Amino acid sequence: MAGKALIIVDVQPTFCEGGELGVDGGNAVAERIAAYVTAHRGEYAVIATTQDWHIEPGAHWSEHPDYVDTWPVHGEAGTPNAELHPAIRALNVAHHFKKGQYSAAYSGFEGIEDNTDRIQSREEVTAAQQAGHTLANALKAAGVTQVDVVGIAESHCVKETALDTCKLGYQVTVFEDLTVPVSEELGVAARKDMAAAGIALLRS
Repeated sequence: MAGKALIIVDVQPTFCEGGELGVDGGNAVAERIAAYVTAHRGEYAVIATTQDWHIEPGAHWSEHPDYVDTWPVHGEAGTPNAELHPAIRALNVAHHFKKGQYSAAYSGFEGIEDNTDRIQSREEVTAAQQAGHTLANALKAAGVTQVDVVGIAESHCVKETALDTCKLGYQVTVFEDLTVPVSEELGVAARKDMAAAGIALLRS
């Protein structure tokens, strides 16, 4: 259906149970998202995934992380845990945006479309951004007005992606049953920030 997009944020093994930055409930959320997409695919003009795809993200990785600005190694480009979660990969959606190659990148709008994993160097990433291979351009090209956001983690990359979507003028919904925060406390804070920005927080 023209006018509506779904962004599936960072549903990767690195952020699910057993991953480097595993979030409780991550695997269950991945399965629920897959079931939702299977049932509602026809409602969306665009379905896109985002992935942390870190090559050399600088101070974002640390041997002594503070879990606020610095983190253990995670989402390392080319590793199995940086790939899409198997439940999401099986959906065979068309658009994949990889972010954080050489920076932190909490928002999917910082990523570039890279379905082949061939974009590696800093120069190639910059060139892809300048050429418009971005999530913002994909939404614009599809004539989207409404965007639903789901994924991991609600308190971090889901929140930042949803806020950036809102700043671009879209009507934004985050499905609370299709996301999970790092902690309940951070989830409450994230929902407060999103609601204040005018983002609808609903169940799917």
